Amino acid sequence: MNIKTVAEYFANGETPDILFWVGCAGSFDQRAQKITIAFATILNKVGIRYAILGKEEMCNGDPARRAGNEFLFQMMAHQNIQILNNYGIKRIVTACPHCFNILKNEYPELGGNYEVIHHSTFLQQLIDDGKIKLKEGGSFKGKRITYHDSCYLGRANNIYQAPRKVLEALDAELVEMKRSHSKGFCCGAGGAQMFKEEEKGITRVNYERTREALDTKAGIIAAACPYCNTMMTDGVKNAEKEENVKVMDIAELIAENLE
Repeated sequence: MNIKTVAEYFANGETPDILFWVGCAGSFDQRAQKITIAFATILNKVGIRYAILGKEEMCNGDPARRAGNEFLFQMMAHQNIQILNNYGIKRIVTACPHCFNILKNEYPELGGNYEVIHHSTFLQQLIDDGKIKLKEGGSFKGKRITYHDSCYLGRANNIYQAPRKVLEALDAELVEMKRSHSKGFCCGAGGAQMFKEEEKGITRVNYERTREALDTKAGIIAAACPYCNTMMTDGVKNAEKEENVKVMDIAELIAENLE
């Protein structure tokens, strides 16, 4: 996509207005790469001066810390902070609530102080400011959409309205699951659970959550987190509903409806 890196801006004596923190999922997971592309497409369309770290971006250390490897987390965090501070980065936008939470709430104690914005909030601001123009009667007009609250976005950071406002801009019918907002139910991937086998139980967490989403009779399950996207997609496949129900990130929904 020919996106500039911070190093390229720096070489010309400039700093981008925003650093787009892509994250491990957005960089390496084939499904999440589509979310990255969708969000970058939106940023290009509205003409924002942004950059990525490219090969200088390391994992933020969230899975390591959640899994109990504090030493590894500190190593990763210090390296990231050194790079970010050297470039004089002030504002960071990310499409991953796990990256958002750790950069915003846990990096400051290690010397990493930045304004960190989740892409749902950023998209809402762009829509409110009239910078994002959506097609009249776009492809989602009147469609039933249900939104799954990411734990790290909702309960951890109290962001409930921004993603819903973004979805409302699509003129879709937003239907809530029985457990939503602060009573939302985890997809089963947070806290480094994504990378380990689950303990014995009656059912997988993501199957249970997907069932709640399917109960709404929505044709689209909207997410704002690459982990949630993976878990809900697996749940839809398990329920054999792939032909009728799509799992999409809010950035993908907006990118598809840009004027």
